[in-house]
Amino acid sequence: MTDLEALGTFAAVVRSGSFTAAARQLNVSPAMVGRRIQALEQRHGIKLIERTTRSQRLTELGHEFLARSDAVILAAQALDEITQTGPLSGRVRLSAPATLGTRRLPSAMAQFTAAHPGIVLEMSLSDRRVDLVAEGYDVAVRVGVLPPSSLMARRIGTYRFACCAAPAFLARHGTPRHPSELERARCLLNLNLRPRNRWIFHDADDVPLTVEVGGGIEIDNGEAQRAMAVDGAGIVYLPRDLVAPDLERGALVEILTAWSLPTRPVYAVHPSRHLVPRRVTALIDALADAFRGS
Repeated sequence: MTDLEALGTFAAVVRSGSFTAAARQLNVSPAMVGRRIQALEQRHGIKLIERTTRSQRLTELGHEFLARSDAVILAAQALDEITQTGPLSGRVRLSAPATLGTRRLPSAMAQFTAAHPGIVLEMSLSDRRVDLVAEGYDVAVRVGVLPPSSLMARRIGTYRFACCAAPAFLARHGTPRHPSELERARCLLNLNLRPRNRWIFHDADDVPLTVEVGGGIEIDNGEAQRAMAVDGAGIVYLPRDLVAPDLERGALVEILTAWSLPTRPVYAVHPSRHLVPRRVTALIDALADAFRGS
């Protein structure tokens, strides 16, 4: 009978693109990955993966074998879910944007792991949009409108922004009274916004106004942008989660408060499966709790 562990290793190798990447996902050595694939090929008497020093590709039989392997793995997971009634266990891999991961998630994830000590939580914080299937992630937190895909999504919150600057900067340069004044102001641009140089405001009637901003500093890290704003380098348009402590202590001052800023939806997404493991469902519930009321 085929070893489920070997089937899972084969699927990880295919989707991650290499034995080394699969080994990182599975927390084993590349040599162990190689032995499992070799044993699988020997057991069935077929070649599944053609490898060179620089690349790998599935054989024709390998493609069919992968589809059948996925069906077997899903069926085994379904049996586990039906019979598992005790404490949750296993590894869960989570990807989240840096700002949300550092400002919103730590407390919720600490509570989650305390409630489920049998779970190993692997959390990767990056503004890069990972490929959940190819890179082996169970769940990702995404901000903004989602493009069409096979991923399953659950809205868990709302992302809000603030436009602000340090009191010393406003004392030197004046406080803008209308968004159009930002076109002549020194602004710090966030490279993670698309487009980076267009800030949107809504008036009292919810009519949007887009202004083009500049200022000579463009940063791809929100924490660095926040720190520069606190030091008086310019005006920022940043997630409220990131600047809330600075606003509370007066290190930053919110401007143009008669205008509202757009919001973005926050989603928890996971690969489409017939049956989602209980540990993944529990993690998504914990993420929703972290954003409740946002």
